[in-house]
Amino acid sequence: MIGIARVARPRLPRRLDHGEEASLVEHLDELRQRLFVCIGAIVVGAVAGYVLHTQLISWLLLELPKKYHRLTVLSPAEAFTTTLWLSIYFGVALALPVIIWQAWSFFIPAVAHERAQMMRWFTVLAAALGAAGLLFGYFLVLPAAERFLTSYDSTQLHYLPQAKPFLGFCVNVLLAMTIVFELPLFVVGLTRLRILTTEKLRRNRRIGYFICTIIGLALPGIDPVTTALQTAPLVVLYELSIWLSVLLDRRACRLEQQSA
Repeated sequence: MIGIARVARPRLPRRLDHGEEASLVEHLDELRQRLFVCIGAIVVGAVAGYVLHTQLISWLLLELPKKYHRLTVLSPAEAFTTTLWLSIYFGVALALPVIIWQAWSFFIPAVAHERAQMMRWFTVLAAALGAAGLLFGYFLVLPAAERFLTSYDSTQLHYLPQAKPFLGFCVNVLLAMTIVFELPLFVVGLTRLRILTTEKLRRNRRIGYFICTIIGLALPGIDPVTTALQTAPLVVLYELSIWLSVLLDRRACRLEQQSA
């Protein structure tokens, strides 16, 4: 009788509870499993991006005139390599929820239960802000940048969009806006760690606005339209982060008074 080999089903890594002890080898094994899950999610997303790469490129063309909808390549391998890295970027973006969840599951056992709830809300807020930044960049910043840059001095300059630089510019703008919208969490994190205080933030608003302007100038897009559209959310989000820090400080004070 021929025995049938039993194939072990791959198991997802188990999340430890707060205070649960584990050896260094067990932690490293858990980390290895979670990295494999993240890499697997990125590979699946990249394959999906490669299958859909024609649609992805069409989505990024936006306000580009139709006569430029076939982008130019200048080397034999440029078409393939451009499609490949665009698929990888899409895979990372698609796998981001999985990556965040795996990182959350790995680090959360080190956090006390009373702070775990706050971190959970911070994770949800980070995902929501990132999605808002991506949508803001796609529907507002990128179309305005494409309209301005492709029509600039068109009477004397002939624009010929090359695939890799054009798509790279689009991806960098979307990535920059996604990161920019995470500013409130960054500022709130500094106030929670007591590196900054809400009093200093409120007192030094002008310095904060100046730093936001410098960051806006350093972001992708050297034209005034793109720079202005990238800087304006920074200022608004900086002000929002100040008031969010104030509300969290008041909440922390109430909890301390109740526990005293």
